[in-house]
Formats: sequence, structure tokens, C-alpha cells
Amino acid sequence: MGLGRYLLRRFGRVVSWSIQRKIARFERACEHPEKLQTELLLRILKTQQATTFGRDHHFDSIRTVGDYRNRVALGPYERLAPYIERVAAGDTNALIADGPVRLFALTSGTTAARKLIPVTDAYLAAYRRGWNMWGTRMFRDHRPRRLFLRPIVQMVGDPDEYRTPGGVSCGNLSGYTAMMQRKIIRWLYAVPYQTGKLKDPLAKYYVALRCVLAKPVALFVAANPSTLLQLARVLDAEKENLLRDLRDGTVRSDIDIPDELRAWLVPRFEPDAEKAREISAVVEKTGRLTPADLWPPDTTLIATWTGGSMGPYLRQLPGVFGNAPVRDLGLLASEGRMTIPFANDTASGVLDVASHYFEFVPEAEMESTQPVVLGAHELQEGGRYFLLPTTAYGLYRYHISDVVRVTGFLGRTPLIEFLGKGSRFSNLTGEKLSEYHVTKAVDAVAPRYDQSLGAGYTLAPVWNDSVPYYGLFVEEPDVADETKWRGFLVELDAELGRQNIEYAAKRESGRLGPVQPFLLRPGTWAQWDKARLAARGGSAEQYKHPCLVGEVAFRDEMKKFVS
Repeated sequence: MGLGRYLLRRFGRVVSWSIQRKIARFERACEHPEKLQTELLLRILKTQQATTFGRDHHFDSIRTVGDYRNRVALGPYERLAPYIERVAAGDTNALIADGPVRLFALTSGTTAARKLIPVTDAYLAAYRRGWNMWGTRMFRDHRPRRLFLRPIVQMVGDPDEYRTPGGVSCGNLSGYTAMMQRKIIRWLYAVPYQTGKLKDPLAKYYVALRCVLAKPVALFVAANPSTLLQLARVLDAEKENLLRDLRDGTVRSDIDIPDELRAWLVPRFEPDAEKAREISAVVEKTGRLTPADLWPPDTTLIATWTGGSMGPYLRQLPGVFGNAPVRDLGLLASEGRMTIPFANDTASGVLDVASHYFEFVPEAEMESTQPVVLGAHELQEGGRYFLLPTTAYGLYRYHISDVVRVTGFLGRTPLIEFLGKGSRFSNLTGEKLSEYHVTKAVDAVAPRYDQSLGAGYTLAPVWNDSVPYYGLFVEEPDVADETKWRGFLVELDAELGRQNIEYAAKRESGRLGPVQPFLLRPGTWAQWDKARLAARGGSAEQYKHPCLVGEVAFRDEMKKFVS
């Protein structure tokens, strides 16, 4: 064992022991969420009472949760935007009292224009605490796989896309945290954070694969499982180039890598003809190359989102990664970590009551002028709620638009799963169809009819003067068997009714017609998603293809792509 690995192992054992003690304390605290949450809220307000926001909302006179709710209204980003803009201009005390802003994390821009989320030392402390507990539990639960201290594959974005007038970087949080890791930890991450600067998609995936091709990877981490599927596609499509580069210790010259990054990257690759021959033998035998061929699924693990609309992607992972276990990353956004999953094959995680103060509004109450607001200790199993965090870095009763469902409890603290964005719903005739209903219906029906919908799909309302209906927009190659496809559409329509009784009622009353197909030319979704991402801003790693679009105009937008 080399000195570096010995030191890393010693360091890892010490850190793991410390984190396991924190997990035990957290689990004990989950027996008393109301007390923990109230103390946390009052501590946040006391710390921030001298900020402009704190003075404007009389934090100094708040003594109870009721006082807080009376002083501060529920609200979206736009309510905080004037204060954040002042912070971005250099007036940190407009919103933050306890230290500088290290970064403005840019949100994905999936449902709106990109937002600036202040990243402070308090933010980073909560972020690390959540990740450490998540990771320690994961490695502990999979000891037989010997994952600990083996390489991790995680692709990150650019932490410095631009600067604010006050000189603070704005960019990708994962890129920033990767850059700020201790060197001894950074050694585990097989894809260097510097690759976050790569803008060309092929270059980004190719370089990541070049970095890990010969390494004994233990863990693949990606917020969106579509990233992992694309990694697998590039691996197979570029296998000859990758093997040539592996053999020669090079990086192909015809992909778009900035000269400075290329000069830094190439000297780090050693020629490995033996490994190249070993992998080539696999290709000669099977005719293709998948991650499962390089990294046996019985010694690897996948960490990615599994809730919301991820079902279509998750169904495809075993085909290229084998039966590697999947652990959800948790409800995690630029705004912060909300849950910590402690088990595989579930989107549920325990609410991170030690990091943020949380309030919940029942889904049906959100549009009310005086909605019911509940604390974490007041939730009911099976209930669906909008989640509103208050953080130590300037987000107050923040309407993040996330709809969650309570699936159980750890002690008295709820386990919750992400269902979808509240803004992702359609209400053509009162059916109040959500993206969650759509993805659950497709997930239930698609396997029975061998419909992978691998290129993606979107359901959207279509207006018709006689009977409106929903159109399922898919790429033509995904419809291989016409008979199975017709059966799939009929059963999908029925399953939507089972998932949403209002949809069933509207179908039964004739106010909605059955789901109808719209076949698109091959490559449509790649082109459409790219244009949508460019229009809204954000990074490819964060982008989520919408499985439901609520606008009737969507059909007209897609006419140019109809096959």
C-alpha cells in the first residue's frame, strides 16, 4: 500500500467514526422534531435579525413560531430577489449577517429563469453534514462491495460562469464543492473538477470516460439518471477512440477541449496497452461496450434521483449498468439539501431537520389566501404537501414549488419523497393532472407493452372544439410494434384515471377524450431540450426533460417536428 493510500485510509476511518457519531445523534434528535426545529428557527432569526430583511420583518421581536408566521409571509424567489440583488451588488448585510457569500449557486432554470442562491459558510456546513451522513450510511450498508476508498465518478458543472457586480462567482454548486474539497478527498474523484469548464457535450462525456476507463470505479453519482445513460451511450459510440487513447496515453485531438485544459489534462494520462487489450477483447466478443463490462455491478453502486419523473430513465439503467444497487441522492437542489435517504430503491429520505426549518402546506391548500401551514411534527403518512424551507443563508418561508409525500417516519420525523414541481401540472377541464401522475402511469404500463420510450416523452393537452384530450409526444423509433403501441395507449389512458380520479371522472363524463399519439422525427427531443436549456439557462447536468407540459400551445410548437 502506497503512503498516499495509507494516509487516506487512516483519514477515512477517523472521519467515518466521527460522522457515524453524528448520525446517531441525528437519529436520536428525530424523536423530537418540534423541539429541534423550533430551536433552530429561533437561532437563525437571532443571527440574522440585524440584516435589512431581518429589520424589515422585525426578527428582534419574534419569540415563537406563530410570531414568525405573522411577520413573514410565504413567498417565492421573487419576494427575496430585491435583497439578493443587493447582496450581489456587494451589500451582504441586506440578507446575510454571518459572513461572506462564497458563491451564488445558479438554479437549473427548469421551470423558470435561473435564480441566485447565496452560498455561505452556514450553507456549506449544512451541505457537508448532509452529504457526510448520506455517504457514510451508504458505504456502511454496502461493506461487502468494498466501495470505500475506490474511485467515484461524478461529472460537475462550471462554478464560475460569471461574476456579480460585487465580484462573487455565480455557477454550479457541485463544481464549487468539488473544487473546495480537501486534496486527500479530491483524490477519490476520478473526474477532475476542472472538466466542469467543458461546454461541448461530447467533450464533457468523452473526457470523463477517458479519466475513468482504467480505474476500479466504485460509485457513479449523477443528479439525473439520464446523465448516466448518456455516459453509457458515449462509451459505446466512442469505444474505438477511447481504447486508442488508453493505449497511447492520449486524448483525441478533434474534440472541443480548451487549449489550457488540454495542456493540463494530457500529461496526467499514462499509456496502458495491457488494459486497452483487455477491454478490446470484451468488445470483440460482444460487439459493444457498456459500463457493466468495465465495472462489475456486484462491486459498484449508483447514486441518482429516483423520484418524480425519473422512472423512464431508471428502467434503462440495468441494460447498461447491470443490477448495481441504486440509492437516491435525496431531495437536493441549489437551495439546499432537504432529505437524507438511508436505504436503497426508494426516493424517500428523512427530513433534514437539523439543517433547515421546514413548513408544509397541504397540496390542496396552496392556492388559498390563508392556507393551512404545518410543522414537520404535524404531517400525516400518505399526505401530499408543498415544502417551504427557512435556511441560515437567507431563504425564508421559501416556496420552492416542490410537492412531496410522507411515506413514513424515523422516530417522529417524516420520511418524504419528491413527487414533482407544483408548476408541472395541467388543468384543461378540472382534472388537475400532475407530472407525478403521468410518470407513475407510464412507469406502470410501459413494461407490460415493452415500451421503453428511451428517447423521452411528453404528455400535453390538445384543444379540440368537440372534445379536448391529451397528446403523447414520442419519437417515431420508440414505436416499434404497432399492435403493442395501440394497447399501450389504451392502457395508459386507463392508468391515468387510476392515478388521478379527476382525470377518470372527466374521461367518464366525456369532457376529455382518450390519449392520442404524436410521432416525432428521430432526434427531436435532443434538439428541443437543447433549445429549451439555452433559452432558460442552466447546466445540462441539472436539466430535466418535462414529462408533462401544461400549455395547449405545445402542440403547435411541436408541429415542425411531427414525422
